[in-house]
This record gives sequence, C-alpha cells and structure tokens, in this order.
Amino acid sequence: MPLFSHLRSLRQEGSSPSIDFTQPLVHSHEQPLVHLAVAARTDVGRIRKGNEDSLHASANAYRGLFIVADGMGGHAAGEVASEMAVEMVSHELSDLNDLGGGDAHERVSRALRDANRAVYERTRTERDKLGMGSTVSALLLSETRYLIGHVGDSRIYLVRNGEMRQLTKDHSLVQEQVDAGLLTPEQARRHPQSNVITRCIGMADEIEPDVFDGEAQVGDAFLLASDGLTGMVDDRRIQQLLLSRAKPERIVDALIQEANVNGGNDNITAVVVRVLEEEATNTDREVTPIPPARTHG
Repeated sequence: MPLFSHLRSLRQEGSSPSIDFTQPLVHSHEQPLVHLAVAARTDVGRIRKGNEDSLHASANAYRGLFIVADGMGGHAAGEVASEMAVEMVSHELSDLNDLGGGDAHERVSRALRDANRAVYERTRTERDKLGMGSTVSALLLSETRYLIGHVGDSRIYLVRNGEMRQLTKDHSLVQEQVDAGLLTPEQARRHPQSNVITRCIGMADEIEPDVFDGEAQVGDAFLLASDGLTGMVDDRRIQQLLLSRAKPERIVDALIQEANVNGGNDNITAVVVRVLEEEATNTDREVTPIPPARTHG
C-alpha cells in the first residue's frame, strides 16, 4: 500500500476510505517519522440535495495534512468555495514538513488568507457567487507536534488519556453569546441562530485566522468535523466513539450514521486521525465493537 494517500472533495456515500500511514517513505535523522491511521468521509445528509463540504487528507514521511471545509451560499456557490479553499490551502502547505520551524505559523496563516482573498474576489466578479464562503479547519500533525489553522465553525477535537477537548473555537454568533455568559453550550447547540458565523473564508477582503500549535503524543486521536456532525451528535457521544479502540473508518462511519439518524439536517464530514506507535503496523488488533448509542424511553 502506498504511504502517500490523498482524498479530496469526497462526495460519494458508502464506506469511508481508510488510510494507514505506518511505513516511512524515506529514512531521515533530522525529523521523527510519522505513523498515522486515518479515515475520512463526507456525506450529503438527509435533507440537502447537494454536498457543499470538502475535505483533504494526505501524509508524507514527516507529517499529515488534514482539512475540513464547509461551504455556504447555495449549493453551486458553497461547493465552489469549499473546494477552492481546500485546494489552495493544501497546495500552499504541501511542502511544510517542519511544524516547529520559525515560519510555520506564518505559512499556515498566509495560506488561509490567500484562500480567503481568492474566494472573496470571485464573489465580487461573479454574480452567482455573491455571498459564497467556507469554513476551513486544517490540521498538520507530526509524531511530536500539531499545528492548526482555523476559520469558521467546523471543529477539531483532541482525545488524550481518556479526555476530549475542543481545540478550535467557533467563530459564531452563539459562541460569542456563550463567551458573554448569555447562553450555555447546550442552549447554543439548539439555538435557532446556531448556524450564523462571524468569520469565514470569503466574507471580506481580509480575515484573521486562528493559528496555534501544541504537543502531539502517541495514542492521540484527532477529529475534524463540519457542523453537520457536531450539531447532530453531542460531545459525550463523540468522545465515547473516539475513545473506543475501533478502527478509524468504523468510527467515522458510526459518527456519520448517528448524525443522519438524529436528523441529518446538513452535510456531514468527519476525519479521524490516530498517532500510532512505530511498531503498530497492523491495526487489526485494535478492532472492537462500536459502543452502542443510548436509547431513550
């Protein structure tokens, strides 16, 4: 199986592609070699006629690059915006391998700002693209470090040592109200304006993306998701699934299935990434049953 795999703008339904990055492409004494298990999938949901979400998943010997983008502005425009954002950001970061390098933060920020400018220019020059935009949540992941660039209300979660935390902060109206103490997180989830975002790719000629990094460890699990997933499946259930030792593709399938069972009101995208031990070249031993969803009544 080739180490380098690339999934972008997946829109078909069915089982999620699984990517196992467990063999280094080349030997190097400069940077730790990365060993990742990845699954990624997007689904149209039960209500929408088209899929405006896009995704990217790729890896080389030193780091993985994963992106989720949720387009808006109507099917034709939203799909274009998310695809443009994913294509531009993935291209500009394709040769960024040293996540601790002095220019790494600036390169991620510049990639998001350039994508914003390109989408914004199309909204000005093409009448049918007026109002289009996209979220972008991008994760670069090595054996020892993660680097995130983020605009909008798609999310990146980290599960470590049995605990899950949301690494990104939603750029949304309801998040501002939560920060001000006007809403609880649960009220924000069910608020009629929960889909109103305050920052996105293409909204203005300039944006200020969130860019930050942190330490990565063997055993970490990351989830990138559009709000079609996080708005339909609560954090406790997401955490339960990510803590299971099922393969990433089974977790992705379960997350999307539950989002659809709970209404499937929007397009649904999930990317699950695990940091593996170097010797963990066979992940079959990790397969366990998916924890069942709670039933009510």
